[in-house]
Amino acid sequence: MEDIKAAILDFAANSKKSKFYFKDLEKAVQAKIPDAKAREIKKAATELVNEEKLIYFSTGSTTMYGLKGRGITEDE
Repeated sequence: MEDIKAAILDFAANSKKSKFYFKDLEKAVQAKIPDAKAREIKKAATELVNEEKLIYFSTGSTTMYGLKGRGITEDE
């Protein structure tokens, strides 16, 4: 699980975008960890949100993820 979290944070920090869909996270993690399952990635992303390293961003129709403190968020 920790390796998946590290891959997510690495992708979030190095991405050109400040917000991204779950599918973007999934592709990035599976590029580094090919055997990672979508369910494991979702759990890791949720844990990172609970740890306040990632945040949810709602567009109204869908939920996106963002790295806390990066880009314009609802908190700012």
